[in-house]
Amino acid sequence: MAGPISSDAKPRRRLSRQDRHEQLVRVAWRLVREEGTEALSLGRLAELADVAKPVVYDHFGTRAGLLAVLYRDFDARQTALMDAALLDSEPTLASKAAVIASSYVDCVLLQGREIPGVIAALAGSPELEGIKRDYRTNFIEKCRRVLAPFSGEAGIQAAGLWAMLGAADAVSEAAAMGDISGGQARDELYETILALVARTRRSAD
Repeated sequence: MAGPISSDAKPRRRLSRQDRHEQLVRVAWRLVREEGTEALSLGRLAELADVAKPVVYDHFGTRAGLLAVLYRDFDARQTALMDAALLDSEPTLASKAAVIASSYVDCVLLQGREIPGVIAALAGSPELEGIKRDYRTNFIEKCRRVLAPFSGEAGIQAAGLWAMLGAADAVSEAAAMGDISGGQARDELYETILALVARTRRSAD
């Protein structure tokens, strides 16, 4: 039987719906981090958050709904981090590539080891897999737009962008698991992006 972990709401207090939702999401991430994705259930979340089960069901409906919220929460933070960094970056390929690489890796590292488990759990449901694919497609399109000024008239083909995303996932997960350093992950992804743009420009010549 799972042991107790720290609660985010002791003593119990009345919160607005938005504050309660944010609190439940925080506790859910902590649950995944400390007990693993397999332990994530609405009942266990209610126990740790010190609320009645109907409160958790009202916010998420099902375990799949909770997983979807966690993924959207992660994606929103990743998007905000990248957008802010892009606004502050120089209009050069080196600067834009560095922002893409660092933003992607840093957000995964900020979330820690729990995000690979949540992403893996999304594959268990066609609906959740669709949510993940939509966000990944949006990320690829953003990268296409950001890199377009440096990639020639034809632009970067979809296959190359999907390959870049695969590399981003692989090095970020390796860094999160401690197999490589965050710096190594960022550097490798940065070089992958530069190589992708260079190959695209050569193809256009």
